[in-house]
Amino acid sequence: MQENLSENIIEVKNLVRNFKEIKAVRDITFCVKKGESFAFLGPNGAGKTTTIRMLTTLLEPTSGDITLNSFNAHKNPNETRHSFGIVFQDPSLDTELTAYENMYIHAVLYGLKKEIYIKRIEELMKMVELWDRKDDLVKNFSGGMKRRLEIARGLLHHPKVLFLDEPTIGLDPQTRNYMWNYIKELREKEGLTVFFTTHYMEEVDKNADQIAIIDHGIIVAQGKSEDLKRKTNTTNLEDAFLALTGKDIRESFGSDGANRMKMWHGKR
Repeated sequence: MQENLSENIIEVKNLVRNFKEIKAVRDITFCVKKGESFAFLGPNGAGKTTTIRMLTTLLEPTSGDITLNSFNAHKNPNETRHSFGIVFQDPSLDTELTAYENMYIHAVLYGLKKEIYIKRIEELMKMVELWDRKDDLVKNFSGGMKRRLEIARGLLHHPKVLFLDEPTIGLDPQTRNYMWNYIKELREKEGLTVFFTTHYMEEVDKNADQIAIIDHGIIVAQGKSEDLKRKTNTTNLEDAFLALTGKDIRESFGSDGANRMKMWHGKR
């Protein structure tokens, strides 16, 4: 934990989540500073997704505390949800609607006033270079365009934290590079804290201020990329990750972004 708690936008203390006899998350504690880019890494089945679902109020902890933007996530779930935006790993847009309609629905769900969301939608869609495609159906968009729209939608209500779950999965290297440059620009412009997961270690090496690695429900290491390499006596982050988590192949349980978005909005 950081000594100056006023600098932290996320504080997790002694977080536990059990599924009957399975201990998915085992008493983890960590924090994320305001304005930081924080990478949360782990093999499949390590407890990463369970932790993220608790942070985003989709799942209640068995025990422990989560504070996000000074709100207790359990006691103040609505205020907590207004404090963050989220982009799920799997697409969660309504592809039968236009880009603008997807943004509009999100604004209505957040209860934004018309005079606010009209200006904000235009501002964000211009920022992600989709304003000229606002009336096009999303089903005709490329993967990169959909990702940009999802990020714009996640920022609609001026969140303090943006959660990105595998934000560049399925994108080509050029689009991935563009996405991260864009996210960096947003951090500078919006003052965002970014909490992200990815399996692309070069993205972490290049874009994360801090890294936490979870395995078997326990945070096994945390620090800057150079710290983790030094700790494991390795020369690159992928080797450091393997040294900390092992080389065995893990089972993937997958996710469904659209269903998770519906579940999340259903809690509002």
